[in-house]
Amino acid sequence: MESTSFQTLGDGMSAWTRPTTADIGLRVFSSSMNNLFCETTTGMQDILMTKESSVNLNSIIRRSSQWNVTLEKNGGADYEILLIKWLEEVLYRNEVHDEFLCEVHMMISDEETILTCNAQVDWVDSKLVEKGVEIKAVTSHELIIEKLEINQELNSKWEEIPSFVGPGWYCDIVFDI
Repeated sequence: MESTSFQTLGDGMSAWTRPTTADIGLRVFSSSMNNLFCETTTGMQDILMTKESSVNLNSIIRRSSQWNVTLEKNGGADYEILLIKWLEEVLYRNEVHDEFLCEVHMMISDEETILTCNAQVDWVDSKLVEKGVEIKAVTSHELIIEKLEINQELNSKWEEIPSFVGPGWYCDIVFDI
């Protein structure tokens, strides 16, 4: 199971906010599909909270749970739809159950007819986290998950986001704010 937390963001950051016209987007790069989902999740959570909350997050009592989402496959593996379902679950738990995800360890299973995202999460009471931006929805607009082969380069069209060289996985995702 691969994992990531807010402590891994910063200098070793793997998710970058990217420009969009009216929404907010991320470009995420990681060595594996499991960790790509983790990094995308923590990137989204970082968008939701203020910088002050990010600094104070480790002083709040955490709880642990297992959160899972499944997707029936229609032909091939559809990691993009699974990612949308997963991130919507994280937003739902934040809004409805007051569970703000802080850290995630994830395993994605690709069975014959089902994709499953099994996540061991640490979360805090979301009322104790100061929100900066409200994400209304995870969109499929410009959503892409792709694998980069060894020495394959992904050039960035945004000045503030670096280019990447494979092997690895990348994701572009846009959130409706």
